[in-house]
Amino acid sequence: MTAESLGGRGLPRRRLLALAALTLPAACSTAPSAAPPPAAPITGALTASSSGSPVASASPAPSLSPTPSPKPSPAPKKVAPRRGGPVPAGTGQAMFGSYLALSGMSLKESLALRRRQLGREQRIVHVFYPWDGYVPSSEPAVASSSTLMVSWHGAPYRRIVDGSSDRVIARVARKLAGMKRPILLRWGWEMNGDWFEWDGSHNGNDPAGYVKAWRRLHRIFREQGADNVAWVWSPNWNSSPDTSWNRFQRYYPGDDYVDWVGVSGYDFFSESPRTLFSAVVAAYGERKPIILSETAAVDHGRGSKAAWIRKLSSWVEDTPAVGAVVWFDTDTQDDSPHNFRPDTDEAALAAYRAMARRSRFAG
Repeated sequence: MTAESLGGRGLPRRRLLALAALTLPAACSTAPSAAPPPAAPITGALTASSSGSPVASASPAPSLSPTPSPKPSPAPKKVAPRRGGPVPAGTGQAMFGSYLALSGMSLKESLALRRRQLGREQRIVHVFYPWDGYVPSSEPAVASSSTLMVSWHGAPYRRIVDGSSDRVIARVARKLAGMKRPILLRWGWEMNGDWFEWDGSHNGNDPAGYVKAWRRLHRIFREQGADNVAWVWSPNWNSSPDTSWNRFQRYYPGDDYVDWVGVSGYDFFSESPRTLFSAVVAAYGERKPIILSETAAVDHGRGSKAAWIRKLSSWVEDTPAVGAVVWFDTDTQDDSPHNFRPDTDEAALAAYRAMARRSRFAG
């Protein structure tokens, strides 16, 4: 029943907010899915009888110099798009990773610590970039076997829709394309909250404006050749304000513009994983792979962190739509009382290690 902002490197957290739980049907979406392409015509010299068996079609009597009839052209095979786009979702196995910002440690050092503790590499490494166009040329601390997930801050819708930010967008697209690695791009996340300048509350209660902005970004990235980018649309698990215009489905850009559907959710008030994530899974899980793009357990005492990690692990095991889990692994949020690290006590670390080593998380 709460939401809490999660900023980027060196960026402050948003205030803790009391929210009502959201359980909304997918039918509320105002951005319809793209219709499937029409089936290609099938050509050939066979027709079906009334019984359904193929029979030869009628043909004229042969001439003295008969011309061979052309062979039937095979019907083109319909190829289903890869689930997840440039970062394809596996079958039965979820990728496991984290945003790492540990006090007094560099990203390289933090990754090394978790590698020693878990006995494995982070499959996803989550970083944050500002809106103004800053993007490094590479992320050398991130192993080539890991997928980079970039949360790129948004901007007011009008500054995108009116074209005034096209150069910034194109520059970021070229920089990400230049990294020459698959990237999960999570732009303008938690748009159904009221704590960012790119949410509906700060943009005239206009989810349609967010959709227009998203589609413009998507087009510019395509024009710049950033075909290594998989697009992650990622609302908060519940909405603030909790009103009909602000339902997360209203911000959905459409299936043609989204590769992964993400969701942010933390157990600030001991919410279960089912409470936090099931509404988004129900709305999109049959069409898109789901990524828990920001999650972590809060310590409520009496071994609660370890218990919640075990609940999360079991819930993911039972939810095949989930294709990735990304922990918000940090103790450096200045305006938050919470320590989201999974190694705050031995029981929590043991539960986290057990989850990371399960075959379900080996994607």
